[in-house]
Amino acid sequence: MGSMRIERRNGYRLWVGGPVPKGSDGITLGSLVIVREGCERSSYLLRHEQVHVRQWRRHGPIGFPVRYLGSYLLWRARRKDHRGAYLRIPLEVEADWLARRTLGTAVAPLDAEVPIAR
Repeated sequence: MGSMRIERRNGYRLWVGGPVPKGSDGITLGSLVIVREGCERSSYLLRHEQVHVRQWRRHGPIGFPVRYLGSYLLWRARRKDHRGAYLRIPLEVEADWLARRTLGTAVAPLDAEVPIAR
């Protein structure tokens, strides 16, 4: 592993270069966000993981993992592969949606002013 540094951020701690599951760029455990070396520059990833920090606070140290793993296992039982089950976890759907929305890459709300091309 690289330098493995932990930084205090607004509302969470960021551990760059810490242990991250294979196939992932980051993971959140409570208020600790762990990302692969080089991924700390991804605005999307950091916002996605910050949503998970808020989810951990909302659901607690038992409620978050139970909801997360319970949903994952439900979708695996419904014969979805790992990626299919992961993409259907409501906590992941929320984190993805909010991260994209705050970055301005989501679909604009219906009542938003959209310039008309002339």
